[in-house]
Amino acid sequence: MSFHIESVVLGMVGTNCYLLINDGTKETVIFDPGDEGERVAAYLSRENLKPAAILLTHGHFDHIMGVETLRAAFDLPVYIHEEEAGVMEDPALNACGMIGANVKVKADHLVKDGEVLNLAGADIRVLFTPGHTRGGVSYYVEEIKAVFCGDTLFEGSVGRTDLPTGSMSVLIRSIKEKLFTLPDDVQVLPGHGGATTIGWEKKNNPFVC
Repeated sequence: MSFHIESVVLGMVGTNCYLLINDGTKETVIFDPGDEGERVAAYLSRENLKPAAILLTHGHFDHIMGVETLRAAFDLPVYIHEEEAGVMEDPALNACGMIGANVKVKADHLVKDGEVLNLAGADIRVLFTPGHTRGGVSYYVEEIKAVFCGDTLFEGSVGRTDLPTGSMSVLIRSIKEKLFTLPDDVQVLPGHGGATTIGWEKKNNPFVC
């Protein structure tokens, strides 16, 4: 079974939405659909993809505003960590006030650290990586050596922690204990900016090396 990843940059702050695509069945897992659900839906339809689920790394508005459009169009289940559901459902915590919006999104499934989700034929391991928010997670797909880490780790940087429920000390611990223990050749797919690798970040990221 083979997979590949497509990405779409969405919205006012350039959020990366990733599509994990099963090459055989065209089943697709959507990671963080940003705030342009219509664009993602159009892409899925244009490429004849079969969306299977939405996985959210955390509950900030710029990662979740596209959820309802996609859920309505494709009747998709939505996954988020059990500690993050309250962030996503609360406009005071999901930072939507920054754009004058009132956003509340509910998940269908609450995941736990270490849980393995089998979606679109892929085994996707949940890594609890709080710090940017209290319930942030990364999703590791060992078969393709990729981790979808949201706003936890960036190329040469880390996620901001000045928004509600954020903590820099917790973030750094998450990176060191959950991400930097992955193999060096694992591709890091962050919520904003370019891709990197675990090995490069361990040697060069000034916040954690």
